[in-house]
Amino acid sequence: MDLPVMPPVQPMLAKSVTGIPDPAKHGGLSFEPKWDGFRCIVFRDGDEVELASRNTKPLTRYFPEVVAAIKEQLPERCVLDGEVFVALRSPGGGDRLEFEKLQERIHPAASRVKLLSEETPAGFVAFDLLALGDESYVGRPFAERRAALERALRGVDGPCYLTRTTEDPEVAEQWFSQFEGAGLDGVVAKPLGARYEQNARTMLKIKHERTADCVVAGYREHKTSTPQRPLIGSLLLGLYTDDGLQHVGVSASFTEKRRAELFEELQPLVVPIEEHPWGRWAEFLTANPDRVPGTQSRWSQGKDLSFTPLRPERVVEVAYDHMEGRRFRHTAQFRRWRTDRDPESCGYDQLEEVVSYDLGRILGISTGSTTDQELS
Repeated sequence: MDLPVMPPVQPMLAKSVTGIPDPAKHGGLSFEPKWDGFRCIVFRDGDEVELASRNTKPLTRYFPEVVAAIKEQLPERCVLDGEVFVALRSPGGGDRLEFEKLQERIHPAASRVKLLSEETPAGFVAFDLLALGDESYVGRPFAERRAALERALRGVDGPCYLTRTTEDPEVAEQWFSQFEGAGLDGVVAKPLGARYEQNARTMLKIKHERTADCVVAGYREHKTSTPQRPLIGSLLLGLYTDDGLQHVGVSASFTEKRRAELFEELQPLVVPIEEHPWGRWAEFLTANPDRVPGTQSRWSQGKDLSFTPLRPERVVEVAYDHMEGRRFRHTAQFRRWRTDRDPESCGYDQLEEVVSYDLGRILGISTGSTTDQELS
């Protein structure tokens, strides 16, 4: 394989925002649906095709039908950014994205891979162009990349597709409301003048709820747990910073059946606290400012806050309402496992950054330097 852009490529990322952003504040935006699948970089050089995941791991062997479609439908030599997805007919009619079925496609047995490729075939939707023929497009603005992608994929109608786009924020607002029924995850906005920057959060994503991909770093047992029937009460979540893995909150609210299943699933990850990133917190015996797991605060005296540490190898997507400092304000809600994410890639930069605001301005309290005009 000899292409102007060669693997590994880390895809461009997006930062969560609330509401459809104003294009004028970003020098123009292109909006597109946010697909709910596996991010995938396609490398094609004639009969050679490689599919790479978000974390640059190979996906090629798991999706032979996608490889065949790429050879039939896509340009002879290209590098495309897009998403692999599985869509199934819903009971009410119409197709709907099925992320769980897509996850089942990652299987070690070749016979199982072949069977699933026939039972739940995947498709590929392209939404960015990195290279075409002998030319690299990564340094060009998105408006140019999109125009070239439309020319290159003209007439492609499945199982490879070209995502639709609009520069009209009102249309994007309609998409945000309407496309959810098809299993899409929201809307993505791309600055028209931005070049393709690997592993940089230069795009904006508008989702139907705030979500975060967190590392599962430990668990607490449920209050009804017994040696005969151990049950998970909550999962302890972490996000990475330059200082290591930080405790960000917990996820709970599982059914009793799921609590028992989770306990069995997580046992292979149990590790002594001395070998855990949070082992340094064992020295804390009283209240501490970071509310680290296993330690007391003035609100928790007498409660059992012990936890079972886990090797930080699994990533979970959780929904949350808002942050309080560096932690989730309330218990986060389990959404799904993210087998396509590396734990080290889960940091605070994925969270929406709320603009700070002086409470005094809301309450109408003068600080001596604030004018009546500033309060209006």
